[in-house]
Amino acid sequence: MAFKNTKRLVIKLGSSTLTHENGMANLRLIDRLVRVVSEMKNTGIEVVMVSSGAVAVGVQKLGFAGRPADVAGKQAAAAVGQCSLIALYDRCFAEYNYRVAQILLTRNIVEQQRAKQNTINTFHALLKMGAVPIVNENDTVLAEESLYGDNDRLSAIVASLIEADGLIILSDIDGLYDKDPKENPDAKLIPLVKEFTEDISSGAGAAGTSRGTGGMQSKLEAARFATAAGIPVNIMNGQSPEGIYDLMDGKSVGTLFVPENYIY
Repeated sequence: MAFKNTKRLVIKLGSSTLTHENGMANLRLIDRLVRVVSEMKNTGIEVVMVSSGAVAVGVQKLGFAGRPADVAGKQAAAAVGQCSLIALYDRCFAEYNYRVAQILLTRNIVEQQRAKQNTINTFHALLKMGAVPIVNENDTVLAEESLYGDNDRLSAIVASLIEADGLIILSDIDGLYDKDPKENPDAKLIPLVKEFTEDISSGAGAAGTSRGTGGMQSKLEAARFATAAGIPVNIMNGQSPEGIYDLMDGKSVGTLFVPENYIY
């Protein structure tokens, strides 16, 4: 029920959701996701998307065998891939008469009060205009120590900045399990988390795929940050974006994290 009356929503998409194994954009899935988001907006819900995938797409377009190991190589790949991703989102959302806006954030922007307020004002103006802000890190010009590290954390920060009613993190698995499902076939999905315990963390498993930087551990950290700010978080399988409909209807999908003393 936590998402049933949501009016402002942040949706985070990882590289493993947006791209195929070869780094090419998963056009069918992106089109399905854009349709879901557009339908959310048709019902009056404001949606902000935090989208990974720039480096993965850039690696493919540049013909690299894999993600560059050096910072400059990653930044170059991100610069190339970001152009393609935004152009793709723009074409897809145009089919449903919605406009997109690119917002590239850095750690220092939200740590400086004036820049932070300007960022918040921009979000609010775009949402009022009916646009779909698409957020990523501005990692093409920064050193690694200036970055958030992955877009899971960034999505939680964005949700807090815009005072979202909920954060949905689309993953490559169905949600949080009691142990790593990639190593344990008998792992069981945890549908609801009210408290972060050592047992919860033990089920997070290892880091992400070759196309991304996250993993369940970073999603748990994002959920911890967002719920501390009073924002419920849901982790679900990004291969079935239509599950967002069920979540918004009050059904149980994936793993729901609720803030302390949250009434749902």
